[in-house]
Amino acid sequence: MSAFIRLIRPLIIVFTVSLLIGGVPAQAQFVSGIGGSVPTLAPMLEKVTPAVVNISVVSQAPEEDNPLYSDPYFRRYFNLPDQPQAEPRLSAGSGVIVDATRGYVLTNHHVVANARKILVTLKDGRRLDAKLVGSDKGTDVAVLQIPARNLTALPFGDSDALRVGDYVVAIGNPFGLGQTVTSGIVSALGRSGLSRDGYEDFIQTDASINPGNSGGALVTFDGRLAGINSAILSPAGGNIGIGFAIPGKIARLVMTQLIQHGEVIRGKLGVAISDMAASLGLDDAGGALIAAVEQGSPAASAGLKPGDVVSVVDGRPVHGAADLRNRIGLTPVGSQIELTVRSSGSERTVKARVSGS
Repeated sequence: MSAFIRLIRPLIIVFTVSLLIGGVPAQAQFVSGIGGSVPTLAPMLEKVTPAVVNISVVSQAPEEDNPLYSDPYFRRYFNLPDQPQAEPRLSAGSGVIVDATRGYVLTNHHVVANARKILVTLKDGRRLDAKLVGSDKGTDVAVLQIPARNLTALPFGDSDALRVGDYVVAIGNPFGLGQTVTSGIVSALGRSGLSRDGYEDFIQTDASINPGNSGGALVTFDGRLAGINSAILSPAGGNIGIGFAIPGKIARLVMTQLIQHGEVIRGKLGVAISDMAASLGLDDAGGALIAAVEQGSPAASAGLKPGDVVSVVDGRPVHGAADLRNRIGLTPVGSQIELTVRSSGSERTVKARVSGS
């Protein structure tokens, strides 16, 4: 090695590390390691990983749907029972403790759907029977409750403050291997269209998410819950760097309703809406365009009309029709909201009281 290379090698190493962690918050600490100080998330993860749990679910798998099973003579000849017998099926997922005092655990609806028995395993090895408090298919959120003894909860962060490029880590139970941590960035915000009838406003991330990560935590580098990992986009079923998480704010709103009512009661204004950009052919138009208003609805009482554009709700900008639909749908029935509305070049503020769907 030449004298010049030996001279600049430490500078190259420092420069490379700076590129790798550029913009990383102070929570990514430096500790002594082989060859000197190295960046690490270990101190933050030591605090938050006890709040992430493995979930084992025993559910019913229906017997194979063979037309012969519907023939009573066939069933009698082979001495089969009159009703098909469902076989137990074991599946695995993840969850996040968000209330250590009452033992509430957030996970996905699809993780616990049709569950006969739910078992939660903590990081310290304890195995606890869980009770299903409530589950909502539309947002893919479910709430479990476990005995509240010496639990660690993960605090909610402000998912509305996330920006594309923010660093995040995904914590979960991929392929039933046990608790696993992966890292990446926020790749996009406000993703929708993954299902036909869901309430979607996904955070997209390239942090590795695989089957079994569902219901686990997407965590910011300051150790707060940004979202609940929910789905991946993958032709072959494995990670390709496109994962989706339910924003923490949506998960929290759903959790509150599930705890109070056992279900989510959808809020309603009584309008049909569409994206301004799609409707008007504009690339940068925000807000949601009102296409129709139901007679006698809260929207009609507030004076909303077709052609109005809802641009702000309760001080927060509306990013499109899906965003407005999510926020109205998850607003508690009876709540009064304030809308900023644009129409014919002018802007006005109206108030409306959300009704039940």
